[in-house]
Amino acid sequence: MEQFSLKLFGQRLLALRQEQHLTQKAMAEYLGCTASNYQKMEYGEINVPGLTLIKLADFFQVSLDYLVGRSDAPGK
Repeated sequence: MEQFSLKLFGQRLLALRQEQHLTQKAMAEYLGCTASNYQKMEYGEINVPGLTLIKLADFFQVSLDYLVGRSDAPGK
């Protein structure tokens, strides 16, 4: 079983955000956190709560497994 990688999660989060042409500030507002906290998510510097992961997966319409690097297939 693959291990959760904060770095891979951050890379995927960044790519998904950029595909939607969104700013870190806009994502932070959506999640109800600071822009600095959101930036740390993209840099893979902090552990992200489960409910936040679900909210991000739903927002970007990808599977949770894809978002956290357990699958390479983005579809739900």
